[in-house]
Amino acid sequence: MLAAIDLGSNSFRMHIGHFDGEQIRILNTAREPVRLGAGLDKRGNITVQAMQTALACLGRFSEILRSVPLSAVRVVGTNTLRIAKNKDAFLELAEKAIGYPIEIISGEEEGRLIYLGVSSTIDLPDERRLVVDIGGGSTELVLGQGSQIESVESFSVGTVNTALEFFGNDRITESAFAEAVLNARSYFEDGMEPFHPRLWTVSYGSSGTMRTLADLIEAHSLGDGGLSLKSLRALRDLLIECGRVSKTELIGIKPERSAVVLGGLPILLGLCQELGMRDMQPVEAGLRMGVLWDLHLRRSSKDRRRDSVREFGRRFGVNEARGARVKANTQVLHAQLEPETDHYDRLLAWAARLHEVGMAVSHSGFHKHGAYLTLNADLPGFTKQEQHILSILVLSQKGNLKKVTEALSLPDLAKAILSLRLGILFSHSRIDLSEELVGVRIRHKIEIDIPATMLRKHPTLAHWLQKEQAAWSEVDWPMAVRQY
Repeated sequence: MLAAIDLGSNSFRMHIGHFDGEQIRILNTAREPVRLGAGLDKRGNITVQAMQTALACLGRFSEILRSVPLSAVRVVGTNTLRIAKNKDAFLELAEKAIGYPIEIISGEEEGRLIYLGVSSTIDLPDERRLVVDIGGGSTELVLGQGSQIESVESFSVGTVNTALEFFGNDRITESAFAEAVLNARSYFEDGMEPFHPRLWTVSYGSSGTMRTLADLIEAHSLGDGGLSLKSLRALRDLLIECGRVSKTELIGIKPERSAVVLGGLPILLGLCQELGMRDMQPVEAGLRMGVLWDLHLRRSSKDRRRDSVREFGRRFGVNEARGARVKANTQVLHAQLEPETDHYDRLLAWAARLHEVGMAVSHSGFHKHGAYLTLNADLPGFTKQEQHILSILVLSQKGNLKKVTEALSLPDLAKAILSLRLGILFSHSRIDLSEELVGVRIRHKIEIDIPATMLRKHPTLAHWLQKEQAAWSEVDWPMAVRQY
C-alpha cells in the first residue's frame, strides 16, 4: 500500500491506496482544515498556534499510517511551506510528528503531480486538456495531451490570502468581489498565452476548491448547474446577497470552507475572464492521486526523474558517453563502501551522468557552475531537497572538500561523495573498474587497494591519487593507498 500526504496552505490531506493492476484504489482518506497559510504572521513566520494545530494533525495522521502496512510514503508541502521564513524550524518538528521526511515541492512540481493524478484517472490518451488547481496559497495551470505535459505554471494567488484580504472584515460586497477578481487577473494576465483555449479542447478543475464550488452550484440549482461562467456568476450573486462571511453557513458553506469558496470563486472568475473560458469539468483526482501514482511509477522503474536528467543533460550538451563511464565506475566503488541505505543510489548515478553539466557555462570552475544549474533548474520529478543533494554531489566532485564539510558529517552521503570523486578520477585515467580489481573501504581512514600493474600502466594515476589524499587530509579524513 502507498500513502500520500499533502500539507496544503488550507488543509492537510492524506490518501492511502493500492495499485490493483490497472488503477490506484483509495482505501482510506483524511482531511483537516489546518489553514497553515492563514497562520503566517506579518513577517512571514508560521505562528506558534498554527504550528501546534498542524503538529496535532500530523500526530493523528501518524497514528493512521502506523495502523496499516505501507510500502512507500511521501509527504509533500506546498506554497505556505515554500514561503514561510521559519519553515526549517517547523519541518524539524513536523517530521518527528508524522514520522517521515517532508519534501517541499516547487510550484512546477506541484503542477506536474496534479496533472499526473488527472491524466492517470482520465484514460483519454489523445485528449488535449487544461488542468487548473486552485489551492490555498497558489494556483497551478497545466496544459497537456494524454499523459504528456506541454506547459506548467504556478501563480502565487490562492484561496487563503484572497479570502483574508478581501473578505476578512466579515462583509461580502459587490465591490469586494470586483476587487478580488481584478487582483486574481493581475497574477494571470501576463502568463496566459501558453494556455490559450486554441491549445486545448477540455478543461478540468482538480482541487477541492473546484469540487466545493461545483457542489454549491448544484445544491442551489444555480446557472446551468455546471461549473460554468454563468453558474459562477450566479454563485457570486448568492454570496453577495448573503452579505456576511459569518452567515454563509446558512447557504450550506461550513465555516472551515468559507475561505475556500470566498477565495476560490474570484480566482476562478478572474481566470475565466483572462482565458475567455466558459466552463470547466470538476474531477476528483489531483495532487494526492498524482503523488500516489508517482510512488507507484518509481517502484515500477518508470521514474520521471530519469527522463528529466536525460533531457537536462542534452539541453546543456553533456557528453553522455563520458557520463556513463563515470556512472559505471562510481557504482562499482559505492557498492564496495556498503552504505547503510540506498537513499543516495539514484542521486549519485544522476550526479555522475551530469557531473560535467557546468562546462556549458565555463570549463573553469565547472563543478561550481554545475552545482548552481542542478540546484536551480526545472527538473520535473525532483523535489527541492533532492536537487539540493544532487547539487552537493556535483559541487563535491573536485577541488577542496571544505565546501561540503556539513555533507561529510552524514556517513552515507560522505560515501557517495568519495565514490563520485574516485569514479571520475579513474575515468579520467581511462580505467574501467568493472574490469580492474580496485578495492575501497572506510574504516578509521579511507583505504584504497590498487594493483601495481595499474599504476605502471597509467602513469598519471599516482599524481591524481596524491592530490586526492591531500584534499581528504584537509578535512581530517586520512587516505591510504596500497599497491598489491
